[in-house]
Amino acid sequence: MDVILLERVAKLGQMGEVVSVKEGYARNFLLPQKKALRANEANLKTFENQKAQLEARNLETKAEAEKLGETLAGQQFIIIRSASDSGALYGSVTIRDAAEVATAEGFSIDRKQVALTAPIKDLGIHTVIVNLHPEVQVEIELNVARSTEEAELQASGKSIQDLAAEEEAQAEFEIAELFDDIGAAGLDDDDVAPAPAAEEEASDED
Repeated sequence: MDVILLERVAKLGQMGEVVSVKEGYARNFLLPQKKALRANEANLKTFENQKAQLEARNLETKAEAEKLGETLAGQQFIIIRSASDSGALYGSVTIRDAAEVATAEGFSIDRKQVALTAPIKDLGIHTVIVNLHPEVQVEIELNVARSTEEAELQASGKSIQDLAAEEEAQAEFEIAELFDDIGAAGLDDDDVAPAPAAEEEASDED
């Protein structure tokens, strides 16, 4: 199906271009989202009559998107999830989660603007693209952790593997200290033990 693009569509074309697309893509996305019109003589005339207005509106929405992008770009949002010791999530983080956490922090983001090729299924910091406008994209980070404290550590540059290694090392250190304490207690007992024997020897001499 041939359509007239009413705005720039990634990997498809610029505003005003007539492009061929699959009928399902046109019916299910481009036409209902008002991103395109069917390419026929009547619609071509309609587009030409509205072109100046569409371009002006595009520039206005682009400027708004760029302004939002200046504050949104590079922002990191914390998402708390349950996960295994290896870092695998019990569930996943989706585009809806990304949109909701950004909106909760004061950024009005629709889930349709979030580009995520697949759900996030591991702890860590993940980069996500947000399409604020057909010509404006920014990157945000999702800090997926089991607790706020863990999120802060991840933000400082430590991975879940680093954290696990530190916990293991701390546990080993505590165990070693425990054995050292037990060993020291044993030595104290040994120091005290010879005293009765000495008393016995003195008795024998008497």
